Amino acid sequence: MAQWTSAVGAAQLARQLHAQQPRQTGPGNRRPPAYRALADGIRLLVLEGRVPVAARLPAERELALALAVSRTTVAAAYEALRAEGFLGSRRGAASWTTVPAGNPLPARGLEPLPPEALGSMIDLGCASLPAPEPWLTRAVQGALEELAPYAHTHGDYPAGLPALRQMLADRYTADGIPTMPEQIMVTTGAMGAIDAICHLFAGRGERIAVESPSYANILQLMREAGARLVPVAMEEGLGGWDMNRWRQVLRDAAPRLAYVVADFHNPTGALADEDRRRALVDAARSAGTVLVVDETMNELHLDDDVRMPRRVCAFDPAGSTVLTVGSASKAFWAGMRIGWVRAAPDVIRSLVAARAYADMGTPVLEQLAVNWLMGTGGWEQAVQIRREQARDNRDALVTAVRRELPDWEFSVPRGGLTLWVRTGGLSGSRLAVAGERVGVRVPSGPRFGVDGAFEGYVRLPFTVGGPVADEAALRLAAAARLVSSGAGAGAEAPRTFVA
Repeated sequence: MAQWTSAVGAAQLARQLHAQQPRQTGPGNRRPPAYRALADGIRLLVLEGRVPVAARLPAERELALALAVSRTTVAAAYEALRAEGFLGSRRGAASWTTVPAGNPLPARGLEPLPPEALGSMIDLGCASLPAPEPWLTRAVQGALEELAPYAHTHGDYPAGLPALRQMLADRYTADGIPTMPEQIMVTTGAMGAIDAICHLFAGRGERIAVESPSYANILQLMREAGARLVPVAMEEGLGGWDMNRWRQVLRDAAPRLAYVVADFHNPTGALADEDRRRALVDAARSAGTVLVVDETMNELHLDDDVRMPRRVCAFDPAGSTVLTVGSASKAFWAGMRIGWVRAAPDVIRSLVAARAYADMGTPVLEQLAVNWLMGTGGWEQAVQIRREQARDNRDALVTAVRRELPDWEFSVPRGGLTLWVRTGGLSGSRLAVAGERVGVRVPSGPRFGVDGAFEGYVRLPFTVGGPVADEAALRLAAAARLVSSGAGAGAEAPRTFVA
């Protein structure tokens, strides 16, 4: 069986190497040998996730021609990468990217701090905000008023309450995407939806294409389901989806599923435009891949002039390619564990049938609360509160980080809840450990990659603002000083949960 799940062409790799900023390498700024510079460049691309792990590299002769160097230089660079654990190969076959065995991927992220610990520790692990009151209280009160008829039944609705399925279908229809309630299944959060989809479509050993980086909890869910993850590198900054890479991976790896966050991507904040959405659907359809689109950030556009593109499922009118996942947890409140799947009716029937062996159904009271919000206009008002909170927090955090950590690089997203930050050459894993020592919890970049990529990144959510954002940046700067001095080295960050 092949050891790679994607491939990088010689011309593409040459462009990425040429685009790297030159780095000082030693006393007198002496240039390293050509093979060493090439090996370092490829290693950095792997660690930053620009070249995925388990990607087949071009043959020595092809890369030498693309770079206008000798084949001997490329051969020496490949040999150096093999010795360092960044390249695997088989005699008579290709070479593919790896990561050293001593750098295991953190299995999980950061679990939410208990409320009693928040006084001494600033928690930047979870991208979740407090409930937008008074709408949570009003929604629960409204749900209680509607509960009586349901209390006289068994309370088991595997596909979701009919009223909420109709409400969600009507909202898609109003958005220009005709939808019947038979195309909706209500789930226990977006995680419940994606877990059900993975178990139905991608059995153990199946390939799933994922953005690189991607949402940490979903990556872990797929690993535990036994999937083989195929990373597709995101473009720098907010560029997002490189369609040439996606077409190549979908064609060559033939994954059963592909998972994307097209709306204010977690963690980068990128927003896919309509051309990319259409092209992604077309590529998935051509490859026979089911495209799972996570829309949990869809309503969190933070700037007034953002014009949201059409939903990805609008480019799949037949409903044969796209499965859409939505949730109340990000747009409203993480404690409201209501999610949903929009798909073709036959897919929904299969998901509902399989659910009997999983969680049986979603809590009735919470479904009634979401239905009340969406039916009364409370949802729109609550989401507007959420946008204002997130926008104020984003602006405060950006200002504070730029002031205290000017070497850290990031692009400011127009929506979502997260900032994806390159840490000026510092180890994200060591920053996470040092952060715990100085009173700030932050998830390291490798939690959002496949097989150890993104060591030079951290994710910062828009969960704190004002003076707390200032203090968070001060503590991050203190953690950075510890890592720079060598005092931040040590054990890996805790292997728990990231939201």
